[in-house]
Amino acid sequence: MPLNPKMKTIVIDDMLTMRKIITKMLKQIGFTDIHEADDGATAWPMIEEALNNGQPFEFIVSDWNMPKMSGLELLERIRKDERTKKLPFLMITAEAEQSNVLKVVKAGVSNFVVKPFTPETLKGKIDKIFP
Repeated sequence: MPLNPKMKTIVIDDMLTMRKIITKMLKQIGFTDIHEADDGATAWPMIEEALNNGQPFEFIVSDWNMPKMSGLELLERIRKDERTKKLPFLMITAEAEQSNVLKVVKAGVSNFVVKPFTPETLKGKIDKIFP
C-alpha cells in the first residue's frame, strides 16, 4: 500500500509534548488527518468508534511505555481483531534493547523507531511501511 498523506492517522503517547512533536513531524512529512490519544486505553475506543462509523484509522503511531495500556498491549489487541489485524502500526520506543525489539516484532509491528529521532528518520521508517 503506497503512502497516502491524507490517510486517517492516530498518534498515541501519554506525554502531551511528545504527541505534539510527533504530530508536527507528521505534518512536515505531509500528513493532514492526524488524531491524538493519551494512552492505549483511550485509543482503542477511538479506533473501534472509527471502525463502526465506517471511517477507520489507516495508520497508528504509538509510544510503547504508557500507564493504562502500553503500546505493546494495544498492538496485540489490534492484531487479534479481524477488522484491524493488518492496520499499519509504527511503535515509538526508548527501548533499543534487542529482547524488547523482538517482542514487538513477534507481536506484528509494522516498524519501530527509537527515541530520540528526527523527521527524516521518522519518514524513513514510514516509507518502509508504505513502499
